[in-house]
Amino acid sequence: MPSQPIAETVASLMPRAREELAELVAFRSVADFDRYPRSESEGAARWAADALRAEGFEDVAVLDTPDGTQSVYGRLAGPEGARTVLLYAHYDVQPPLDEAGWDSPPFELTERDGRWYGRGAADCKGGLVMHLLALRALRAAGGVPVTVKVIVEGSEEQGTGGLERYAEAHPELLEADAIVIGDTGNFRVGLPTVTTVLRGMTMLRVRVDTLEGNLHSGQFGGAAPDALAALIRVLDSLRAEDGSTTVDGLAADGGWEGVDYAEDRFRQDARVLDGVDLTGSGTVGDRLWARPAVTVVGIDCPSVSEATPSVQASAQALVSLRVPPGVDAGEATRLLRAHLESRTPWGARVRIEQVGQGRAFRADTTSPAYRAMAEAMAVAYPGEEMRYAGQGGSIPLCGTLAALYPRAEILLIGLSEPEARIHAVNESVSPEELERLSVAEALFLRGYAAG
Repeated sequence: MPSQPIAETVASLMPRAREELAELVAFRSVADFDRYPRSESEGAARWAADALRAEGFEDVAVLDTPDGTQSVYGRLAGPEGARTVLLYAHYDVQPPLDEAGWDSPPFELTERDGRWYGRGAADCKGGLVMHLLALRALRAAGGVPVTVKVIVEGSEEQGTGGLERYAEAHPELLEADAIVIGDTGNFRVGLPTVTTVLRGMTMLRVRVDTLEGNLHSGQFGGAAPDALAALIRVLDSLRAEDGSTTVDGLAADGGWEGVDYAEDRFRQDARVLDGVDLTGSGTVGDRLWARPAVTVVGIDCPSVSEATPSVQASAQALVSLRVPPGVDAGEATRLLRAHLESRTPWGARVRIEQVGQGRAFRADTTSPAYRAMAEAMAVAYPGEEMRYAGQGGSIPLCGTLAALYPRAEILLIGLSEPEARIHAVNESVSPEELERLSVAEALFLRGYAAG
C-alpha cells in the first residue's frame, strides 16, 4: 500500500521526535523580554534554523522582525514545476503561569500517562516537529514532491505582529500555492479536524487614575474616588447578565454551522466546576466561533497578601477581545476603546493603549488542498472522516497571508486538542496525535503534488 512506508517511517522516527521536542521545550522561549531572557528565544531560533539546514533546506535565515523578535525561514526545492507549500509553526510559548502548579517542570519534557508534558509541547513546538517528521518520511519514501517553504515564528503568542509586518514588506518570501498552519488541533483526540475559522483579536491595556496617590480608606474612603472600583465598573460593563459580551456597537448574534460542540463535552473539555453555568447564549459553537468574546486577562492591583487599607489611586487591566470572521479587527478595536472610555465613571482619567491585534480568518473548504487533506486524514485515521471546526483563538498571521496571497489555499491542523491544555499548567501533547498528523501531512503533500 503506498502509504505504508510513510507510516512505518514516522513510527520509527518517534524516539528521535521525542528527543527533539525535549530539546525545544527546554528553551524558555517566552517573547516577553522584560521577564524572560532574549537568549532563550534566540536559542530556539538557532535550533530551528539548524534543523532546517540538516534537512537540506536552502536560503535558511533567521529574520529580525519589526517587533524585536526572530523568525526562521527556509526553502527546500522540489521537482521543476512543482507546487509550493508553506509550512508554519511558532517556537515562542506562553509563560508557564504558576510553575509550582505543574506536576513536572514546565520546561522539561516529561512523559506521564501516555502523554508528553511541557510548555510548548503542543503549542507549537510540537508543530515544528510534526513538519520535520512529515518531510523526513517523504524523503525516505522517495523524495519530497513539492517545493516546501517553512516559517517558524518567534512572537505569535505575544500578538505583536512582527512576522506579519515582515511578510507585508517582503511579500515574495512566503508566497505559496498552499499553506499549512500547524498551530490548531483536532476537535478531540483521534478525530481528524481542519480548522476553517479563526477569530481575530485585539488587546488593549486600560489604566484608570483618580488620585495623586493612595489614601487611607478609613480617613478618606467613601468620598475619595477609588480607581480600582472604577475599573471594576468598566470591566463589568463588558458583559451582560448571562455573561454574553456587550461592547457598544459590536454585533453579537452570529451563528455557527460547522461541527456541533455539545455542552456536556465542552464542560468536560473546559473542566467547568459542577454547578457553575456556562456564559453567553446560543450554541457553544456560536459562542466560541461566531460571536465576539471579551476576557480580562490581567489586572494590576495589590494582591491580597500585600494589601493595605487604602483607596487606590490607579489601577489597570489587560483586556482581550476575540472577534469572528466578518468583523474587522480595527473597527472592533475602535468600538472597544470607545466603550471603555464612555463607561469610565466619576470623571476618572482613563488611558488606553493597544497591545496587539490580529485579523479573523475563514478558509475556502472547496479547494483541491482540502480534498487532498481529507484523503490523507482518512488514511492516517482509519475509519474517521475529516471534520471542520472553528478555533476560538486567533493566529494573526493567517489574515495577513490570506490578504497577501488570495489564491493560496490555507489549512490549519495541529496538536492542540482539548486534552493538551495549551496556555494552562500541565500542557501536554499526545504522541499518538503527533505520529498520525505527521503521517497525514506527508500524505497530503504527496497527494497535493499529484492533484
